[in-house]
Amino acid sequence: MSNPGAADPTPVENARQLAAWFAAGCKPRAAWRIGTEHEKFGFRRADLSPPPYAPEGIEAVLHGLMGLGWAPIHDEGRVIGLMRGGASVSLEPGGQLELSGATLPTVHDTREELTAHIREVHQVAGPLGLGFAPVGFHPTARREAMPWMPKSRYAIMRRYMPTRGALGLDMMLRTCTVQVNLDFGDEADMVEKLRISLALQPLATALFANSPFRDGAPSGLLSGRAHAWTDTDPDRTGIPACVFEPGFGFERFVEHVLDVPMYFVARGGRLHDVAGASFRDFMAGRLPQLPGERATMGDWADHVTTVFTDVRLKRFLEMRGADAGPPAMLLAQPALWVGLLYDDAAQKAAAALVRGWGVEAIRQARLEVPRLGLRAEIAGRSLGTWAREVLAIARDGLRARGFGEEVYLAPLEEIAASGLTQAERALHLYRTLWQGDAGRFLTANEI
Repeated sequence: MSNPGAADPTPVENARQLAAWFAAGCKPRAAWRIGTEHEKFGFRRADLSPPPYAPEGIEAVLHGLMGLGWAPIHDEGRVIGLMRGGASVSLEPGGQLELSGATLPTVHDTREELTAHIREVHQVAGPLGLGFAPVGFHPTARREAMPWMPKSRYAIMRRYMPTRGALGLDMMLRTCTVQVNLDFGDEADMVEKLRISLALQPLATALFANSPFRDGAPSGLLSGRAHAWTDTDPDRTGIPACVFEPGFGFERFVEHVLDVPMYFVARGGRLHDVAGASFRDFMAGRLPQLPGERATMGDWADHVTTVFTDVRLKRFLEMRGADAGPPAMLLAQPALWVGLLYDDAAQKAAAALVRGWGVEAIRQARLEVPRLGLRAEIAGRSLGTWAREVLAIARDGLRARGFGEEVYLAPLEEIAASGLTQAERALHLYRTLWQGDAGRFLTANEI
């Protein structure tokens, strides 16, 4: 969940205006960029417990990074994020530290950005006795042991989430992801890319599965993070069927987002809790909590950030299906999707591959993946079998770009060849070298 952006006070008059907001993201191919985001759990090296916001916790990390040239973002007087250049650092509800990277031309640039970020986090966290580990679900801390960050929107979500699903608070407090944000050329290109990436999210979830522990023991899942999303909030999560309907485009997606209940409205320097309210009513000035107040385009931009589909359309596409993992996997995420979607031939091959998959089959695979990983099936074949074909397409797409980015697919190709996910390897270590200590999963994944 990123830091809030600048508000646009332009009044919302109709749905076509909202569709035009999405369409403004269309870019010529020469302007396509790669934006990579990842989250990581902080832990005290002394006892592996999650650090609080303060004292000597996450706030101190943020202040340390400010000493390295990052500018603060405040929420009611507390530092809750940072900005520098085109990148930002934000806080997830349980103190997970997120880097939202700048938009960059190649995965090589993403590697340099990631390397610099890890170096800076080490520099400021080390003296505090803190480490950070990017894994999909916290392996040891119970929900009640996780701290809450002082971010206004999280207080609203904390109240509302339990009314919509049993695992929403786990999603907020105990999960970490890596995602890549990619551009599209026009509406037709957006539609094809969105359909491909939604169809392939279950496969991505399997390839990146890295969260087999819960409350200090194996959970019976390979991706606890992906499982948490299945019972978070059906109004705003999952794989929306409308994307696969004939004639789908920006206007149809607007209708989908308008049906997602709101969380908040920013007015007067604070967030007003309107959780469950209708944006359509807001547009008409009929919001019960703010009578007579009408929606602006800034409100719309905020509302779009509360849609948590497996791929989210904003003015770019966000691939949201992967567990966080070690640096090689944080780079494999952008490499996979750039290879599939930034070369015409690769994109067409990927579109042909998934064309016969129905939305219900994709949804069923999504439900099975947290437990079965690459053994889950779609269209009569295991995801492990599909993975080899998809990775071959991605490799061809990266090779066609000519930057040598295909090297970043290596960890995914090894997973596909062996059939063993990161989660399964961790479970083996838990039973052998780690002698039943799930805390070793944190220290083994420290960056």
